[in-house]
Amino acid sequence: MAEEVSELCVPVPWGEIRGKVWGPDHGRPVLCLHGWADNCGTFNTLIPLLPKECRYVAVDLAGHGRSSHRPPGAFYCAPAYVADVHRVADALGLKKFSIIGHSMGADIAGMFSALYPEMVDALVLLDAYGFLPTDSKEVSKVMRQGMDEMIQFEKKSEEKKRVYTYEKAVERLLTANPTLSKQSVCILLERGLVQVEGGFMFSRDLRVNFKNILRLSLEQSLEMQSRIQASVLVVLAEDGFDRIFSEPERFTSAILQSFQDRNHKVVTVPGDHHVHLNKPEVVAPFVSNFLRTKALSVSTKQHKL
Repeated sequence: MAEEVSELCVPVPWGEIRGKVWGPDHGRPVLCLHGWADNCGTFNTLIPLLPKECRYVAVDLAGHGRSSHRPPGAFYCAPAYVADVHRVADALGLKKFSIIGHSMGADIAGMFSALYPEMVDALVLLDAYGFLPTDSKEVSKVMRQGMDEMIQFEKKSEEKKRVYTYEKAVERLLTANPTLSKQSVCILLERGLVQVEGGFMFSRDLRVNFKNILRLSLEQSLEMQSRIQASVLVVLAEDGFDRIFSEPERFTSAILQSFQDRNHKVVTVPGDHHVHLNKPEVVAPFVSNFLRTKALSVSTKQHKL
């Protein structure tokens, strides 16, 4: 039987947040947040392998996929995305839910779970740490860089977006993301392209490329992490995050150690940064078992009370 999938559309003050929904109407809600420059298609191959009792709501984050771009002058940063997650939860009437986040989506999920701990029962971080500390000495430099990029962008007259043939768009995304398989690229392009006269344009807002102006030190990250009440599963890829991003190991190991000290689960799987999309069968057993024990079993007990 084919999996029933419907389109999600939530109005927000500047437009709409779009996405896809899998699973039964009254299933246990699981919000799914994609990584930087991706879209909710990143979960297309994983969700069909996860527990059928859940209702998976995968969103295109603002400026990505089919969701509206932020208004002129607005920055793309974690707190703004966290507010968007709250808007989606409110629109859907979700009081308590689980979150699966990949890469940047995992950092948004980590921050949301710290700021709204009462709303999240289980948190899955796919090839990410939930928080990405910046060296305190670098914070001002990075903040300024992000602001300068935005100000320079605003000074340009109308930014001309490039038009591609479909084949060239595939080639472009493969080059930019060598960890994606060709099949995965085609999945992401379903929501990542807009057809225009003469071909296709990438749908994402060019401003998502600018440096994130909100930065947390290690101390701030650990303090925020300590406020998470949800059970946490961290799934790291052997050839993933640490190979791509040159974050100091002392930061990532401190974050991981802190999760382990609180009895959260950390596993490593063979694969690269997009293993959840390229080879979902490697990731699905861990995520399924975690959702069954930490979200579904708790939910069932509560219904019986």
